[in-house]
Amino acid sequence: QVQLVESGGGLVQPGGSLRLSCAASSSIFNFYPAGWYRQVPGNQREWVASINTDGRTNYADSVKGRFTISRDNAKNTMTLQMNSLKSEDTAVYYCNAKISSGIWGQGTQVTVSS
Repeated sequence: QVQLVESGGGLVQPGGSLRLSCAASSSIFNFYPAGWYRQVPGNQREWVASINTDGRTNYADSVKGRFTISRDNAKNTMTLQMNSLKSEDTAVYYCNAKISSGIWGQGTQVTVSS
């Protein structure tokens, strides 16, 4: 089974940037759509961005123009470049691959605070 591991989270000031990475254990990952989600304790997990196998991307309105999703098939990875971060971006970020019923990573904490 494909496993996903996120990295790159941390504490950043408002207006700052972070780059999240999602590493897949198998190149099978490259043949499926994938995306990033986030969750604040007590809230439902919300979709942030997605990327198809042909590179087409989609973004939630709340992050459009600030976040960029990409994938590197040679490395079996997906990244989320987050710029102009706001306090409301604080959440645990999860990567997801639409393989079978869906595969999730363990999450990485992003905290935007001064």
